Amino acid sequence: MIEGIIVGLIAGAIAGWIMKGEGYGCLWDIVLGLIGGTVGGWLFEKLNISWGGTIGTIGTAVVGAVVVIWLFRVIRGK
Repeated sequence: MIEGIIVGLIAGAIAGWIMKGEGYGCLWDIVLGLIGGTVGGWLFEKLNISWGGTIGTIGTAVVGAVVVIWLFRVIRGK
C-alpha cells in the first residue's frame, strides 16, 4: 500500500511536470499516479510491453498518467 502511494506520488509528479511544467500538488499527483499506473498497466499489457522492477513500475505509471492528463484536457477542451 505505502509502496503504491510512493510510486503514485513520483509518477504523478513526473507526469505533471511533463504535461504542465509542474505538479498538481501532492494529493492530485498521487491520484494521477495511481490512476496512471492502472491505465499504463492496461495499455502496456495490450501492447505486450513489460518493464521490470520499481523503475519499470514508475515508468508505466508515468506513461499512464500522461495519457490520463491528456484525455482530461481533451475532454475539458484545453
